[in-house]
Amino acid sequence: MESYITIKGYGTDEIVEKKSRFIANVKPIKSEEDAISFVEEIKKKYYDARHNCYAYQLGDRNQIQRYSDDGEPSGTAGMPILDVLRGRDIKDTIVVVTRYFGGTLLGTGGLVRAYSSATKVGIEKAGLIERIAHIRQKFTVDYTLSGKVQYEILNGGHILEDTIYTDKVEFVVLSKAGEEEKLCENVINLTGNKVDVVKDGEMVFVDKDIDF
Repeated sequence: MESYITIKGYGTDEIVEKKSRFIANVKPIKSEEDAISFVEEIKKKYYDARHNCYAYQLGDRNQIQRYSDDGEPSGTAGMPILDVLRGRDIKDTIVVVTRYFGGTLLGTGGLVRAYSSATKVGIEKAGLIERIAHIRQKFTVDYTLSGKVQYEILNGGHILEDTIYTDKVEFVVLSKAGEEEKLCENVINLTGNKVDVVKDGEMVFVDKDIDF
């Protein structure tokens, strides 16, 4: 993948709907084992709660999707949580929403809205990031050409990861996947081919904060 959306880290928040508390706990995961372990952790933490509903999705194509209503009417809890994850295509993430019943029935529509809203505030607290694939390259030039090369790198929106000064100047650069060849071509032309280029081919994901 050239980019994908996931959460920045662990987050928790809650809403209150007709005296019922809906507490969302959100966490990044790498496997189903991570997800199951987190659900058990939340159940122990909120052992006295009536419901601990959850949903998660995993994989670059969301190959694994699971959800549970945990005793709520079918389709009113787990699926609404999963729908929020699907709506923004938030990958490798689990959301567990714990409900403490407040004494007033919310009805099917009310439950769907409450679980969806709790999921959203939990994700907002965790923070969303876009992970963007970059390719690393290294350019080594004489000092007389270093200013031009550095300008080309920065002006083109690439990331200057490191600059190493020896008898020459080495620029370690991250370019968005698909843009690395154009930068290489520009630097070669700019220096009259007086540049040593090393393409290690390593893909690095750079995180960018985004709004929910």
